[in-house]
Amino acid sequence: MEHLELFFKSIFIDNMVFATFLGMCSYLAVSKKVTTAVGLGAAVIFVLAVTVPLNWLLDQYILQPGALSWLGADYAEYDLSFLSFILFIATIATMVQLVEIIVEKFSPSLYNSLGIFLPLIAVNCAILGGSLFMQSREIATLGLATTYGIGSGIGWFLAILAIAAIREKIRYSNIPAPLRGLGITFIVTGLMAIGFMSFGGMLTGGDEEAKEAPKTEAVKEIKAKEMEKKELANNTKEIIE
Repeated sequence: MEHLELFFKSIFIDNMVFATFLGMCSYLAVSKKVTTAVGLGAAVIFVLAVTVPLNWLLDQYILQPGALSWLGADYAEYDLSFLSFILFIATIATMVQLVEIIVEKFSPSLYNSLGIFLPLIAVNCAILGGSLFMQSREIATLGLATTYGIGSGIGWFLAILAIAAIREKIRYSNIPAPLRGLGITFIVTGLMAIGFMSFGGMLTGGDEEAKEAPKTEAVKEIKAKEMEKKELANNTKEIIE
């Protein structure tokens, strides 16, 4: 259940594009055609699915304060957290290079259509953001980190696929001249972001009900204690009289 909740939350509620607006450069530049958007989105899913769990292992066993205790008691006091950005980006760059080699080998047309934006996945803030969010939210296990990476990648893929499909349709629409191009794209992105915000109630409604229940019980207990105090005070008055 925890994996399923984190998976859907990373896709719809904490969407990289619509919730945190990360990876907007390639999102806007490569979303003119659905085919190129699908190719780049699949590459982002793969990179996030691999780099987030790998960076989780780096964070747990190398970077966190005391993470090197597995090497011995002498290393327990070391804190290498200042190397987080360097190691995370190195891992991401390695995986992006692997993706670039695979795409160039098996789909030269897609490689040519993506152009410079395929190697630029290495500096895509959505990719680094996935690892940093994993670190800041203190995801507990490797399995949850993998789930979060896959879910975040799918969320970014759905965002770029949706805007690419819309941009292909509105190309033939009668749009006012000042809004053509990036103008209408930003407006549509904002409207989709508002739509994705509505998914926030999917996973928070139950929590609110669970929080309200203890509150009502606490109020009942307080009222019961007050009634007991009043009865005790009345009894003491009667005894005195």
